[in-house]
Amino acid sequence: MFVDYVNIAVKSGDGGKGKVAFRREKFIPKGTPNGGDGGKGGDIIFVGDVNMNTLLDFTLNRKFFAENGHDGGLNDMSGKGGKSIVIKVPLGTVVSDPETGEIYLDVSEENREYLFLEGGKGGWGNAHFKTATRQAPKYAQPGIKGEERHLVLELKVLADVGLVGFPNAGKSTLLSVLSNARPKIADYPFTTLFPNLGIVKYENYKSFVMADIPGLIKGASEGKGLGLRFLKHIERNKVLIYLITADSEDYERDFETLQNELFTYSEMMKEKPFIKVLSKTDLLEEDYTGGFFDHKISSFTKEGLEELKLLIAEKIKEIDTPLPAWER
Repeated sequence: MFVDYVNIAVKSGDGGKGKVAFRREKFIPKGTPNGGDGGKGGDIIFVGDVNMNTLLDFTLNRKFFAENGHDGGLNDMSGKGGKSIVIKVPLGTVVSDPETGEIYLDVSEENREYLFLEGGKGGWGNAHFKTATRQAPKYAQPGIKGEERHLVLELKVLADVGLVGFPNAGKSTLLSVLSNARPKIADYPFTTLFPNLGIVKYENYKSFVMADIPGLIKGASEGKGLGLRFLKHIERNKVLIYLITADSEDYERDFETLQNELFTYSEMMKEKPFIKVLSKTDLLEEDYTGGFFDHKISSFTKEGLEELKLLIAEKIKEIDTPLPAWER
């Protein structure tokens, strides 16, 4: 089951209390202070896990509370620190405030530890408070409380290339023949109910990640169909492939409709490079010779697929290669 939006609660651990204690020495009723410090509370840490592709696990467990630090002990012994909580999430997970929408973290790097909430510091034991005029302090600090937050986790799929098109445009089929992905394919609208990812290999040991985004319809940016639920996933793609079928009644109108939905959803979509691809050319009675499309393919006959890989790879390379200083 694909889940891309959940609410959770997190809390870092409280610091342990400092200890009030004194050395017990023969003939001395109250020796020097030797109360130890409290231990630090556990942290809340997020880590991106490349093997995860859904937030499903968080529907079963929504509370993540780190362990409190242990109290200080006798003989200047500090309390043990509390265990931290490491929360593994899929790459592309955005952590935000449910009320204000403020983004706290954008987990996009594999295995990087994102320290979100630090545990409270432990309190000082009474050994710290001995002075020339106060030889037997009976005071120790309490630990500092940890922090608690309510959060939204939202998954936005990370992929180099996103396939954009109407339902039944052939996106899932294209992904299946280009990559190792095996999406559900059928001849009716909204077969794809969540983004599918596949690794597309080309040339010698080179590859890029392609995402099959569920089909859009007119009004998707207003929430129609599966619109808003999946438009967010396109935000992360470096290159967009507009896939329009050969049996469309109006190629240019379909392209403009798709672009309009993306641009209405987010202005940043206007900055993304794209490739216009005519799909299902095996349905054409005559070879398409118009100049509107950048490329044409048939997933059924395999026409144009290798060339499409190289075209996409070139677009990605242009983005990933910074311009020389004199061209900026």
